Amino acid sequence: MQAGLDAALDSALAEKRIVGAVLIVTEGGKRVHARAVGQSDRATGRAMQLGDRFRLASVTKPVASALFMALEEDGTWSLDAPVTDFLPGFRPRLPDGTAPEITLHHLLTHSSGLGYRFLEAETGPYARAGISDGMDQPGLSMAENLDRIAAAPLYFPPGTAWRYSVGIDVLGAAAEAATGQSLQQLIDSRISAPLGLTSLRFTTPPAPDLATAYLDASPEPIPAEDGMRPLLWDEGGVTFAPSRAHDAGSFASCGAGLTGSAPDIMAVLASLAGHGTPLLSPDSVARMSRPQIPTDMPTIQGPGWSFGYGWAVHTDPAASNSALPAGTMKWGGVYGHSWFMDPANDRISLLLTNTAYEGMSGTLPDQINSAIYGPAPAG
Repeated sequence: MQAGLDAALDSALAEKRIVGAVLIVTEGGKRVHARAVGQSDRATGRAMQLGDRFRLASVTKPVASALFMALEEDGTWSLDAPVTDFLPGFRPRLPDGTAPEITLHHLLTHSSGLGYRFLEAETGPYARAGISDGMDQPGLSMAENLDRIAAAPLYFPPGTAWRYSVGIDVLGAAAEAATGQSLQQLIDSRISAPLGLTSLRFTTPPAPDLATAYLDASPEPIPAEDGMRPLLWDEGGVTFAPSRAHDAGSFASCGAGLTGSAPDIMAVLASLAGHGTPLLSPDSVARMSRPQIPTDMPTIQGPGWSFGYGWAVHTDPAASNSALPAGTMKWGGVYGHSWFMDPANDRISLLLTNTAYEGMSGTLPDQINSAIYGPAPAG
């Protein structure tokens, strides 16, 4: 496994698919691989360090999801409660003008009927409403983005389908309303303090240990600049704004807004896997780790995958043509990240890169999986 992981990282660097990366793999709560490769910043020549910080994009989601579960454990809220209990003015409507009840469960499982702007063409309803996905529009407030989200039509009645969405950002706003604390305060007290973490921040000043963001390009990745929108597929694409991480006026995005290091994210995942200081009860972790939507409801991961609280859940390796065992949980982040937790083997893999989209959906994540499990089944 070690040689295969090193080869995967080395080939990604040699072929200029990434600029830099940190990979940590654990088994039984112990590191079996930890390596930083390439450069954190190509212009200055700064080598990537294991503790360097990244713009986490959707790697924010498992951290935020653990927070939301902690709020249920302490009685702050129930996931079955309507979001209007905490945000009375948040009442998106279906195309027919009706405003259905949206619960916290709907928001956390991406079954609310909300969407993401980056999944649409630039003529889509979220683009027309000026909705932020949590990585663009530096300086945009939470209140303004909520108003814009509520003004866009729901894609479907809540609970009837799955669509990746800004619902996690809405949950963040509800958490602030329910507790009277800022999201940074909640992350600090409920996640970082128990685990002794220091890097998880929604806003951070520029610093050498914050990896420069790059985008896929030929012959080598290019630095990401505010407003760049590389296509993710035929029409949709993420609008990046790396400067957002430095703008204290930007709303705290629980879907995509944290910065942090690989060791700190691994500490959160390890806690949820039962190693180290527990953030949640075993019952809460079990609920997060099993499908929370009908297993025949299609998701963005395709056949053989469902969705829990905070991540995709592997339900059928034969249907997915994946070597990952059933029960594996995974997600990624568009700035160039991917991770999985495999309970069957008590294994966690966390890859943070500074290159989008290669580190999330390019060749490298598949190479890492193959180094650990062998090639995916033919199909």
